[in-house]
Amino acid sequence: MTETKHFYQTFQPTHYNVFIDINRATKQISGTSTITGDAKEATISVHEKYMTISSVKADGADVPFTLDDKAEGIHIDLGHTGKTTVEIAYAAPLTDSMMGIYPSYYEVDGVKKQIIGTQFETTAARQAFPCVDEPEAKATFDLAIKYDEQPGETILSNMPEIKTENGVHYFDTTKKMSSYLIAFAFGDLQKKLTTTKSGVQVGVFATKAHQPKELDFALDIAKRSIEFYEDFYQTPYPLPHSWQLALPDFSAGAMENWGLVTYREAYLLLDEDNTALDMKQRVATVIAHELAHQWFGDLVTMKWWDDLWLNESFANMMEYVAIDAIEPDWHIWETFQSSDVPMALQRDATDGVQSVHVQVEDPAEIDAIFDSAIVYAKGARMLVMARALVGDDALRQGLKAYFEAHQYNNAKGADLWAALGEASGKDVGTIMNSWLEQPGYPVVSASVVDGQLTLTQKQFFVGEGQDQGRLWQIPLNSNYDAAPAIFKDTTVTLGDYATLRQAAGEPFRVNVGNNSHFIVKYDQTLLNDILDHVDDLDPISQLQLLQDLRLLADGRQISYADVVPLLPRFANSHSTLVAVALYRIAGNLRKFVTPDSAEEKTLRAFYDQLSAAQVTRLGWTAQAGESMDDTLTRPYILSAALYAQNAQAMADAHQLFEANQANLAGLSADVRVFVLRNEVKNYGSADLFNRLLDAYRQSADASYKADIAAAVTSTTDSTLIAKLIEAFEDADTVKPQDLRAWYRGVLSNDAGEQAAWDWLRNDWDWLEKTVGGDMEFTTYITVTTGVFHTPERFAEFKAFFEPKINTPGLTREIKMDTKVIDSRVALIEAEKDAVNAAVAKVTK
Repeated sequence: MTETKHFYQTFQPTHYNVFIDINRATKQISGTSTITGDAKEATISVHEKYMTISSVKADGADVPFTLDDKAEGIHIDLGHTGKTTVEIAYAAPLTDSMMGIYPSYYEVDGVKKQIIGTQFETTAARQAFPCVDEPEAKATFDLAIKYDEQPGETILSNMPEIKTENGVHYFDTTKKMSSYLIAFAFGDLQKKLTTTKSGVQVGVFATKAHQPKELDFALDIAKRSIEFYEDFYQTPYPLPHSWQLALPDFSAGAMENWGLVTYREAYLLLDEDNTALDMKQRVATVIAHELAHQWFGDLVTMKWWDDLWLNESFANMMEYVAIDAIEPDWHIWETFQSSDVPMALQRDATDGVQSVHVQVEDPAEIDAIFDSAIVYAKGARMLVMARALVGDDALRQGLKAYFEAHQYNNAKGADLWAALGEASGKDVGTIMNSWLEQPGYPVVSASVVDGQLTLTQKQFFVGEGQDQGRLWQIPLNSNYDAAPAIFKDTTVTLGDYATLRQAAGEPFRVNVGNNSHFIVKYDQTLLNDILDHVDDLDPISQLQLLQDLRLLADGRQISYADVVPLLPRFANSHSTLVAVALYRIAGNLRKFVTPDSAEEKTLRAFYDQLSAAQVTRLGWTAQAGESMDDTLTRPYILSAALYAQNAQAMADAHQLFEANQANLAGLSADVRVFVLRNEVKNYGSADLFNRLLDAYRQSADASYKADIAAAVTSTTDSTLIAKLIEAFEDADTVKPQDLRAWYRGVLSNDAGEQAAWDWLRNDWDWLEKTVGGDMEFTTYITVTTGVFHTPERFAEFKAFFEPKINTPGLTREIKMDTKVIDSRVALIEAEKDAVNAAVAKVTK
């Protein structure tokens, strides 16, 4: 590993005075970083990256220093230990990497403009000013920023501005905090402000490319989220303000900088008059996630990056707790069940996956541990289990104690478990560590063996897996009292099945509520009993049943051919949860057919059979008084009908397009993407394609832009596909932050797959140079893996990526994704005949 000795061991800062002069015209920054702290060794180390260091002084006198590019630092020879003040003068480039200090580009009325923002997590504060850039190195900061200021521009930072002198903006001293949470931004911004009940000023800021009304939704959600957290955590918001800033160029979704949260525009700004409900929910949960961090991550910060989960898993759970409290009609926990849960289960079933708590040192590897399926989704599910175990009263009491004990300092996972254990009187740590420290999860097999109801647990794998005999402490949540609350052995016998079944009066089930991180394999006796009463199950239980069957089929423990006949009985459910689970299985069936084959024609007919009644019921336009489930289900149904090439659905979509030719952005956001995609695929022309591409370039509406991207990347015209590939590297058309979605769109298009895959291989160096510095880079491999399913593509994937397997930050992803494609190809080769025969048999 590149760096095993933390710089904090040599030098422990207490306060920074940072002056930065930023020149947008020359794309240069310069400044001084003055750090007061305690030197633990005579030679101290301070982080810097991509900088030119002109001088280093200690207590006013020049001192010798050496640069260490490999460790991204300066080693400074003080000659003594103890309290010291180090002053480092430096210069650095302003880059377009979306890391450190960087420009964001946008247009207003055809005029190109830019604003400056920052992104310092995980290790990019060292690109902005010399610092001990480690979470444990908490200090207070005085920031002074000078820039090539234009009239009317606004500058923001973590704390309020206290004065401006000679063009230098001075900000109030921060609380004690980690370097990666420092942030500032400036440019021609608009804002909307409000104040919470406790007096915290809340603001939303954006460029003037947006309509003022697009700030209203975020302002309301942010205000109410902070008010909720102050009550739930029983701990006041620690800063005078909470700014939410939308940046036109932003590699992540959002970033929890203390007091100045930054967002991708798509995840903060929206027009409430025409934004799909699921997008409103997405924006609300992102805001609630970042604001959860203001306490959990900012006030109390993980000691080192191995406990990243302590920040992210908790915020991921709390976004749902908060939105459920402030928008109860949304039933937001259903979104958790249909998005986070299946994502975690799918990823965590591949041998070699990281555990939630993972050792890490190298900066490139730190970025690579931001695995959304594990550190966010699985970690959140783990905490949902903990919440269910201790209850909300103990959770709140434990968190209050946790914040009091560790505020303005750092903590480890054990500190959280200790606080929750003290509050609940339960050994939370022992239970949760079996989930935290081990990768993967178990499949609990429920069987009737010699008349006895028997449970066993064993690690579940999709693909080849090395069984290491892992055991978990599983909260079973069974509907039979005979089942233990915590199942921690390999096998347990519950008693005579016939007796238990008669006493219970309902089928035997475990993981009721689907809150524990495992799947269930019922033997045929138990499964048939459940299926015979499937209409009695609530939607989450129906989703869970379908989800577990899908995973068992992926893991070759049952056959997809046996799952296919079950699907029609769920097809007319009015629950979005059931539609999500149903069409995820149906989507997997598409990998068993060759494009334009007789088998695909039969599969399209099956899709038509599944969706036809629902299309008739829901139609293309919202009905007065329809349920939220209807609104959220419609996209799944219409997507299925269009894949089915249902003539009426295609004609209805075309009619909607024709009627809205003059204002395509005004099409209902709930169905707009399907109308546009249908038009491009089935009625398209070069003129339409170019018109949509121009609209994409000119629009500032992130939702509309995403719909256009999904539409144009579905074209079957090879000439237009070539034009799309050209646009990949034209930042005036496709911003680097949006490129992955465009690549996915073309790659998942049968007509575009080859062109997209050729581009990735031919231009990998360009891609790495453009977005290789951010934590999203590995997801280009993940996206590719999600599409590939043939032996030929698998061979090409290995040929291209295996030589890169030792690249820091890419190793685990390449190894895991190789296994994912390998297992998928093997499954398809083994089962395609049986699956296609099953589809043909159930298709009317």
